[in-house]
Amino acid sequence: MNVKLTLLDTGYCRQLEMFSIKGGRLKSIDFHAIAALIEHPVHGLYLFDTGYSPRFFEATRLFPYALYQKITPVVTTPQQSIKAQLSAHGIEAQRISGVLLSHFHADHIGGLQDFPGAKLFCFSAAYEHIKGKRGLSALREGYLPDLLPSDFEKRVTFVDHGVPKALSQTYQPFSQAYDFFGDGSMLLVDLSGHAIGQFGLFLRDQEQGDVLLCADAAWSSTAYRQNLLPHALAQFIMGDIRSYRENLKRLHELSVHWPSLKILPTHCAEVMQMSQGVFAWRS
Repeated sequence: MNVKLTLLDTGYCRQLEMFSIKGGRLKSIDFHAIAALIEHPVHGLYLFDTGYSPRFFEATRLFPYALYQKITPVVTTPQQSIKAQLSAHGIEAQRISGVLLSHFHADHIGGLQDFPGAKLFCFSAAYEHIKGKRGLSALREGYLPDLLPSDFEKRVTFVDHGVPKALSQTYQPFSQAYDFFGDGSMLLVDLSGHAIGQFGLFLRDQEQGDVLLCADAAWSSTAYRQNLLPHALAQFIMGDIRSYRENLKRLHELSVHWPSLKILPTHCAEVMQMSQGVFAWRS
């Protein structure tokens, strides 16, 4: 079953290119935070992550969270929040049925509190890893506690508490996934490494074909195409570097044997351009 995918640019942070990919330049570049609106023909509207929102600046106002903004300066506006972008196209926040959280880094949960009526979905491993962390312990995980709704545990469903299904050879080297709706339209696959319990999402867009939203399993398309690890300093802050290496290699192998699949890393410049092109708002 096909869905309609719209990519939404919520702003960006600035960091040296060399940290994101081995051999990168000693030059500061923009890393856009792309979230996605998924329109399912049966189940309604869902979000994949929520990107940045102005709430990020309030959450980083005091020490030690202020270090986040100093290390990776963020640029975003109220108009770039997911809620504002949806509203500009006639979609009010209460119409969002659920939010799929690939992981809990601040650039993925920044707009979460704008959707108080939505159901929340994540891997239990991801939540357990950041649960209760505050101060420097939270900052070490790229997590800002003030961005998480106070009723999170009442609204969340842990997808990985279900039973995964076996995938066909088409998806190799990925062998299993969680069938979100049970109709094969949205398949959640474990992409842990960059963050503990991170997942990606396979779906088929009604116009552009097969897509994998791979979150931060790669920071750029170049990285997964060439199986290029990030700089050693960036590897140091990974949740699980061994899993990161394995999943980056899997993405590379997947891209080789399934070249028509569009693999979309959250912070890739190519994906940002797609958010203004083929995956922009469509009537």
